[in-house]
Amino acid sequence: MAWIKAQNLHLSLGGPALLDGVNFAIEAGDRVCLVGRNGVGKSTLLKVLARELPLDSGKILLQPGSQIRYLTQEIPTGLAGTVSDVVASGFAPLPRQSLEHPPSNTDWPPDPPSPETTLGWNPSVRLETILSRLNLESDKEFTTLSGGLKRRVLMARALVSNPEILLLDEPTNHLDITAIAGLEKMFADYTGCLVFVTHDRMFADKVATRIFELDRGRLTDWPGHYARYIELRELRLQTEAEQEALFDKKLQREEVWIRQGIKARRTRNMGRVRALEKLRETRRVRRERMGNVRLRLEEAEKSGKLVMEARNVSYQYDGVHYIKDFSTVIQRGDRIGIIGPNGCGKSTLLGLLLGRLTPLTGQIHLGTRLEVAYFDQLRATLDEEKSVADNVANGRQQVDFAGRSRHIIGYLEDFLFAPDRARMPVKALSGGERNRLLLARLFLQPANLLVMDEPTNDLDVETLELLEGVVGDYAGTLILVSHDRTFLNNVVTSTLVFEGQGKIEEYVGGYDDWLTQRPPAEETSKERLSEKKKKTGEKNRPRRKNIAEKKELAAIPGQIETLEKELATLHQTMADPAFYKNAQGQEVAEVQQKSQQLEHTLAETFQRWEALEAIPD
Repeated sequence: MAWIKAQNLHLSLGGPALLDGVNFAIEAGDRVCLVGRNGVGKSTLLKVLARELPLDSGKILLQPGSQIRYLTQEIPTGLAGTVSDVVASGFAPLPRQSLEHPPSNTDWPPDPPSPETTLGWNPSVRLETILSRLNLESDKEFTTLSGGLKRRVLMARALVSNPEILLLDEPTNHLDITAIAGLEKMFADYTGCLVFVTHDRMFADKVATRIFELDRGRLTDWPGHYARYIELRELRLQTEAEQEALFDKKLQREEVWIRQGIKARRTRNMGRVRALEKLRETRRVRRERMGNVRLRLEEAEKSGKLVMEARNVSYQYDGVHYIKDFSTVIQRGDRIGIIGPNGCGKSTLLGLLLGRLTPLTGQIHLGTRLEVAYFDQLRATLDEEKSVADNVANGRQQVDFAGRSRHIIGYLEDFLFAPDRARMPVKALSGGERNRLLLARLFLQPANLLVMDEPTNDLDVETLELLEGVVGDYAGTLILVSHDRTFLNNVVTSTLVFEGQGKIEEYVGGYDDWLTQRPPAEETSKERLSEKKKKTGEKNRPRRKNIAEKKELAAIPGQIETLEKELATLHQTMADPAFYKNAQGQEVAEVQQKSQQLEHTLAETFQRWEALEAIPD
């Protein structure tokens, strides 16, 4: 039985139609992930379902008596009181919205009765259960919480009345990995209708049972999990491109025929002319897929081999010990991921490593020839009142990129900012657009050390995948803070993990590798043990190479060849008696030391090659 039915929905907000004849039905138990590029109307559709936005035409039919709860992407202003107060407000019936073209009373259910009479459980017990499952402290003041904790409180408010229909817009935004994993487990048992928008690919794959793709005003229904949708989508896009190419060829032939002029008049027939007019109209109204961001990093001269070293570093603030006795060595070409709960000190660690904060104890040593490009998760580097173009070019019309001068508008078009959008103030941008703008600024900086603090927030999947590729090809050193587990798996080669009480441990590989390597003592619940068993496999299957490791493996033969050539040259020099006759003692010692270093590096490279070859593709 369908709980939600959408019939021929049409909606335009001043531009191309966001909803152009959309139809679908959602049944109890369906967990629908709504996907599409930034700006196609995903959040708009959720607002329509939540009765916060009127349609131009069409109907939405709901089962009588059903409750709807809607989690918006933004944290609403004006909420006050304790965490318990805010969550308990989720028991109250939603107020009716004023619609310009409201459906009939039979289409929309009345506001639900009180939970005591309809839900069959005690609200106070339900409240305590939800607070416990989301690890929330009931007596904390809502206004004092971090963005991540506020999102978690609002999630609890949406869930507390156990609604039949749950609408979630980016539920994982600003949540740490532990909180996201908890949501995945919670939604696995949800029996109502769940419709959610997310750019977290692992979350979508674990939670969704159906995928709705919104593209150029049309909605396509893909049954099954997210990974299966990705496979089928690529086949569909290939078929669509082939069909459009055939259509364009036919139109071109007919245009040549119609332009033959007087010579061809005798052979013309009005049916063919009318058919050409239809072809022209079809091509005129055809909406092209949104282009992709064209990303490329501006790389600087190589840094020294040692990028940074931390020795027994500790840091505390307001009596809280965020980092305790932390030591690490980061070398040129390392790709370091940093993960941990919200508020644990990940951004603080970046500040220490970059020399922007002074440790309480210990030392930070920075390497030579460092040129740093820093992506700020708080977007504090953007001037809200200035235009998009001025935030990148500081009033100039030209920017230097990849060794040549480019007009700022043309450069911003690579990041999907149309000319009129490039001249708008930053305060008018969406979250995804702000992140793209930061990337546009960042990639103009020549850098051999790329530091990125939550770069994936609000980016659509296509841009995320492109960013993965660009960062994966980057020859410099990368330090990355992210809660996006797929991004971590595909990009980093080692991970620093905050494990509580200021302790930071280092693991080889990305997020999945950390799950398999972390000590068994940390598996404090049956759920975590089950998760680890799922990751490792019942037969203890070896993990597969991630993208970064595949690229590293492909580069090793060339590295070995270069090392062997350098070593052969040194050996040839040292085999020449004239070298010892003419060289100074210091020079002979330096050549011998360099030869030993090359032999050691070559041996390590061969060991790394064997280790990577042993990991299945």
